[in-house]
Amino acid sequence: MEISLRAVAEDDLAFLNRLTNDPEGAGAFEWYGWHDPHRHRRRWEDNGMLSDDGGVLLIVRGVERVGFLSFRKQVTSRVAYCWEIGLILAPEFRGQGYGTRAQQLMVRYLFDHSPANRVQAATELSNVAEQRALEKAGFTREGVMRGGGFRAGQWQDGVLYGIVRSDLDG
Repeated sequence: MEISLRAVAEDDLAFLNRLTNDPEGAGAFEWYGWHDPHRHRRRWEDNGMLSDDGGVLLIVRGVERVGFLSFRKQVTSRVAYCWEIGLILAPEFRGQGYGTRAQQLMVRYLFDHSPANRVQAATELSNVAEQRALEKAGFTREGVMRGGGFRAGQWQDGVLYGIVRSDLDG
């Protein structure tokens, strides 16, 4: 199950669209309704889906596309920020440990390439599989965010997870 992360290429855009603009591809916890089908292309043409404030990296196993991770800067004080990450795996790769490993790779990448001391991730309270994946990846459950997200016609409670640099050393 060796996977890696890489920048998004133009021929990956249809895959990204499948995982975000198709109910079956997105899955129960990531389906937020249809969106502009050209959104990913415009972002890719603008900056390759990478900037100083965040971006998207593809999760791959050899030449197979497994899913993608997104990351964005979250300002935490006047002089500091952390990264917030999220991922979507293709349905055929869910429940096999790929999400855990991808999140570990992403944390290492962000700590290696920025001075940020914290990476965080949030998921819905009912998304037990993702909570388990985050915990296996080394994240600590920090709290419940009541009514933090809107999906499927209802407000959803969320769970916030975090990992700091010193967690990797201990």
